[in-house]
Amino acid sequence: MRLATRAAIGAALIVVTLGSAQAAELKIFGSRVTKMVIGDMGPGFEQATGHRLTVITDVAAVMKRRIEADEPFDLAVLVNFQTDDLIKSGKLLADTRADVMKAGIGVAVRRGAPKPDISTVDAFTRTLLAAKSITYLKEGASTLHLDRVFARLGIADALKDKTIKPATESVSEMVAAGEAELGIIVIPNILSVPGAELVGPIPADIQSYIGFTAAVSSRSANPLAARDVIKLITGPAAVPVIKAKGMDPG
Repeated sequence: MRLATRAAIGAALIVVTLGSAQAAELKIFGSRVTKMVIGDMGPGFEQATGHRLTVITDVAAVMKRRIEADEPFDLAVLVNFQTDDLIKSGKLLADTRADVMKAGIGVAVRRGAPKPDISTVDAFTRTLLAAKSITYLKEGASTLHLDRVFARLGIADALKDKTIKPATESVSEMVAAGEAELGIIVIPNILSVPGAELVGPIPADIQSYIGFTAAVSSRSANPLAARDVIKLITGPAAVPVIKAKGMDPG
């Protein structure tokens, strides 16, 4: 990470530390993108505050169900509409809601494999129809969008028998292992797997940006510290970290 970015994180941590009390373990629920950002910013936060951050990840829809089942946690970073649902049900605190980052949907191939043409909707459609196998999540915000797009393009039935929908965030890993020819998932997920390679974002005409929003648990034993984590990952120091992971802030 560049020196200027480290300095910005350090300055942010000085401010955050002022609001921190006794050291605590903070349990953060989220998907892979959450762990990617906390992985970079968390160590500095831990050193400055004495708190310990534990990030627990799965498909965001699964994490939402775990919250609904009253599993204890301190902070969640989920897809925006999921966070809003949990605020409405009283699981998350409304006054802590903060948009953190957003990610577009991309296409992955195994590293070193030829990159197919996905430059236009027609080219993307031809590539999908020609592929021997494709994979995208069984459930997720990107899945809802992709299912609608494929239905609108009239190719849903043609893709059905060659589509693998894993229940976990393993789309990029499946592509890297050669278990599927094409993977379609949010871009940071692709960039996080060395054996997978980003072909590019899906065409702009059918693109969707998935927003990730944070909020503190209404039952957190450490709400002030959890609020400090949100300040950190939504502050100026987080911007270069988020961009480096293939996303945009808030």
